[in-house]
Amino acid sequence: MTASHRRLTQRDIARLAGVSQATVSLVLNDRADANVRIARDTRERVLRVIKETGYVADPVARRLAERRNRILGVFTYEAVFPSTSADFYHPFLLGIEECAEEIGCDLLLFTGASAAAGGGRRIFGAGGRVRLADGCLLLGRSVDRDDLARLLAEGIPFVSVGRRDDAGGPVPYVGADYPTAVRGLVERATAHGHRRLGYVRLGAEAESQADRLRGFHDAVTAIGAEGTCLTFPEEGAGPEEGAGRLLDELAERRLTAVFTEDPSVASPILRAARARGLAVPGDLSIVSLGVPPASAGLDVEFAGLRIPRREMGHRSVELLTGLLERGHGAPQELLPCELVAGDTLGTIRHTSKED
Repeated sequence: MTASHRRLTQRDIARLAGVSQATVSLVLNDRADANVRIARDTRERVLRVIKETGYVADPVARRLAERRNRILGVFTYEAVFPSTSADFYHPFLLGIEECAEEIGCDLLLFTGASAAAGGGRRIFGAGGRVRLADGCLLLGRSVDRDDLARLLAEGIPFVSVGRRDDAGGPVPYVGADYPTAVRGLVERATAHGHRRLGYVRLGAEAESQADRLRGFHDAVTAIGAEGTCLTFPEEGAGPEEGAGRLLDELAERRLTAVFTEDPSVASPILRAARARGLAVPGDLSIVSLGVPPASAGLDVEFAGLRIPRREMGHRSVELLTGLLERGHGAPQELLPCELVAGDTLGTIRHTSKED
């Protein structure tokens, strides 16, 4: 191999342009602040030589100079590859990938974290590999608070995809504005004549569930409607049997609209209602506060909200890169959800005289 085939270096570019190697480095890094003065013709000469020679900066050297790897980590507290989870997480990951590509960063998906005894995945169970990345994005319905506290205490840059409560300090996040969206859906339900509304929970205590419930309570209180919080019957019952028990409770309480906190129970409720000859939405309206499973196989679109998953993923990368540039702070943003009219929310067909 002749010398002409070896990799060009900054020293070669400096020699061809008739400048110092330091000048070439400054031009490559686009330094133009008050402490660095490079004549325009000198800068143009260096850029011309770079173009003519096809020189490409050594990525390792450049990253060392920047003191960054230009790698963003993605840690998931729940598996993202099985189809049941991939359907939900895919838009988040797509937004993350798109933004990382735009800013020229690689992504490192942390999948090797072992579950703690009796618990779920832990980010620090990955043998400290989280530090391979410049910063990390956290995905999952529930995020371990000890992990959040340690990330904050050790100054590891990260952004949670989803709102998180303080954990020894403000947690950087980009989330969905569930309270505003749920309030809007309650207003739509009451505009259709519903005055007794049920809110069905599955017992989870994640921030996203708390935000939905808060929006529901705030709305029914402001409107003067009656809101009842229910728990989906799970013990000793499958989804269909649990939905049947729930319908009995709805009838006993004379509730005409039901808001499902977990979208996985919206489909069983609809099937159980149809099996009893109830018209949806004529006899019962169903509002799903999330993304119903794609495998439900039903011929309707649920009324509810659409989570800005792709946008949240994209924005989380932007917030993380901004945090890396500043070196401090805890950016927090909530993105609006889209309200979905759907086919399962409408005017009630029968109204009790007591109403």
